[in-house]
Amino acid sequence: MQFKLGDIAVEVVQKDIKNLHLSVHPPAGKVRIAAPLRMDLDTIRVFAITKLSWIKSQQKKLCDQARETPREYLDRESHYVWGKRYLLKLVEKDAAPTVEIKHNKMILQLRPAASHEKKQEVLDAWYREQLKEVVPPLLAKWEKVIGVKVGKFFVQKMKTKWGSCSPGSKNIRINTDLAKKPLQCLEYIVVHELTHLLEHHHNEHFTALMDAHMPQWRQYRELLNSLPLAHQEWRY
Repeated sequence: MQFKLGDIAVEVVQKDIKNLHLSVHPPAGKVRIAAPLRMDLDTIRVFAITKLSWIKSQQKKLCDQARETPREYLDRESHYVWGKRYLLKLVEKDAAPTVEIKHNKMILQLRPAASHEKKQEVLDAWYREQLKEVVPPLLAKWEKVIGVKVGKFFVQKMKTKWGSCSPGSKNIRINTDLAKKPLQCLEYIVVHELTHLLEHHHNEHFTALMDAHMPQWRQYRELLNSLPLAHQEWRY
């Protein structure tokens, strides 16, 4: 279901929830409202109108946010690990692919004539492994602080989210691209998703829990939102 506020299209998804939830999604600022099942469209529209200035400010932020240029996997191309910039160095060798960080270089070793897709695949797998090493101690730390227990965690490419949580199974998913961002950004997302095990929605209770456990979370969110987004077509 959808309606328009001037030139802004608003998608409405009705769910078994008690309150309205408004969100603006990257990269283009798509507006979505999750609404209770029995709420009529006029009530939802009035709610959206009261939030119009906030919607426009969020869309402007997304419009102004930098985008990475497409990765070409060439020598001296910039790549990031935990927020630090490295210059790519390609090495051809008839052996299993490897990635090594040395000084300010990211050394990508591949078989001769490796394709663009193969280079991307090897680097993506390496980023996943960095997260698989770093996330477990963060989970162990914050599970104790927040008082929850995660079922399983998964690392994967995600098109529109930095992380997600399934309260039923208690599983969380972390976006592979977080290995490129400063470590505080990953820790913020871990705390955010663990907090969803106590409160499913982004309401006042959720915000109060985040404030209690990580008072500086807004700074980390702002940092994450200020960094360039991956150059890709995000799907919803």
